[in-house]
Amino acid sequence: MIYWFTGQPGSGKTTLAKSIMEKYDFMEWFHIDGDDIRELFDNKDYSKEGRMKNIQLAQQMAQYLHSKGKRVLVSLVSPYKEQRDEFKNKMGTSLIEIYIYTSETRGKEKFFVEDYVAPSESFISVCTDNTSIDDCIELILKK
Repeated sequence: MIYWFTGQPGSGKTTLAKSIMEKYDFMEWFHIDGDDIRELFDNKDYSKEGRMKNIQLAQQMAQYLHSKGKRVLVSLVSPYKEQRDEFKNKMGTSLIEIYIYTSETRGKEKFFVEDYVAPSESFISVCTDNTSIDDCIELILKK
């Protein structure tokens, strides 16, 4: 299964993914983080094209790891609905999209992605405002 966390920077995507790995057997999981992909492939291009390339690399990695039997957690802004929908169609029931959002600013407002299109129909939507990490994880993994 691929759990794809999408949302604005600072919403809690990476925190939740890492918490799942810590709480459960981390050897069964593989975490792909947008910042790690950028560092690994030296992609510091934050234009639409640069973001789309970063997302495509994460999608390819997630699909490969899933094909090898890994449970994959992806925490990536992934702002473009068309790109997310295309991957959801490709992966079918092997992918769960999780929209993470918050009304709080967490020091990352300068990284706010203006052209982010929030999912209108996500498999799971999680508001991290006043919600414990354990409650968020329970909501995510019950699917």
